[in-house]
Amino acid sequence: CNVGIINGLSGWMSSLDDAPADTITRRFRYDVALVSALKDLEEDIMEGLRDSELDDSVCTSGFSVMIKESCDGMGDVSEKHGGGPAVPEKAVRFSFTVMSVTLVTDDKEGEVTIFTEPKPNSELSCKPLCLTFVDESDHETLTAILAPIVAERNAMKESRLILSIGGLPRSFRFHFRGTGYDEKMVREMEGLEASGSTYVCTLCDTTRSEASKNMVLHSITRNHDENLERYEIWRKNPYSESVDELRDRVKGVSAKPFMETQPTLDALHCDIGNATEFYKIFQDEIGEVYTKVNPSREERRSWRTALDKQLRKKLRLKPVMRMNGNYARRLMTQEAAEAVCELVPTEERREALRELMRLYLQMKPVWRATCPAKECPDQLCRYSFNSQRFADLLSSTFKYRYNGKITNYLHKTLAHVPEIIER
Repeated sequence: CNVGIINGLSGWMSSLDDAPADTITRRFRYDVALVSALKDLEEDIMEGLRDSELDDSVCTSGFSVMIKESCDGMGDVSEKHGGGPAVPEKAVRFSFTVMSVTLVTDDKEGEVTIFTEPKPNSELSCKPLCLTFVDESDHETLTAILAPIVAERNAMKESRLILSIGGLPRSFRFHFRGTGYDEKMVREMEGLEASGSTYVCTLCDTTRSEASKNMVLHSITRNHDENLERYEIWRKNPYSESVDELRDRVKGVSAKPFMETQPTLDALHCDIGNATEFYKIFQDEIGEVYTKVNPSREERRSWRTALDKQLRKKLRLKPVMRMNGNYARRLMTQEAAEAVCELVPTEERREALRELMRLYLQMKPVWRATCPAKECPDQLCRYSFNSQRFADLLSSTFKYRYNGKITNYLHKTLAHVPEIIER
């Protein structure tokens, strides 16, 4: 008999999501999601209270919860075989992590930490709040979708949550820290120009040429409130200045800051950005650019080919179209520097390259570590000294590359890491 197509989902409708097919975003209400996250931690919180020898029945208020917020674009999520509703093939995920729960007690001085997330950077501790089909560069759609999250967060900052933990109603306050953003998202959220701007940094007001002359001595000056004030100046132009003067006054804040972020450094993109920079230095050193005026494209291509060939031979590193994290980690090793040195004609330049890599490898663990003060205290202590030496090398031996320009992440790596950690 002719059956035709069997509906394999008949009778399953109840278990499918009740969202219509053309939904662009799914999200949880922020407070509901936080309650759910705290209920998941119920046993840990009770255990923490027992470990701190705090009498369970007394501790009903004074709980303080630190939340780390993260938001990032998710690249290509297109359907491989079509048929679904027409949605953008990019997605954005906004999520949060419960970093710690502390308790302010009456008798003990200060706070007692009763729970700390052991792996705060793991995807396992990261709870999704909002998943959206939208391109992270589409500022209008993104802000429309995230605006309710900001509103809910602002409402929660001022209020307390009363939740039954261990059979007793307890009162929680939430503190939000937006630190899980890459530079592109920070610029978008804080109203700054895109990453190719002359204002190279999301943390301080320096310009690219200033940052390339003074590589190390900068402190973190930007913050959300100041960005808002600067946007108002940009919008109103109270001193009737020209565009250039106005832009210089507001230091590149030319859109309305939308969400508060905390000063951080995105370690993965830092790795990738700096490895790209080293890859270019390696090519330039193989071709002895410091002796040449304007090398042709063919020459540059031949140096790149030589570098790729050498890396493949010595380290079994296949060339990649775009630098990625794994390639960056393999490239930034003393072993790779040695392989490149075999192609560098003069001993003096080889020594400089080795020294550059040595200093970099001293600095790197500091911004890779989850908790630098515990994991690599020695490197943290030496960081400023090492970054100063590194900058001296760049501005003397390698000055042909850093004449009036420097990449965003290299600037942050040299100038801001210790202060970010201190904060």
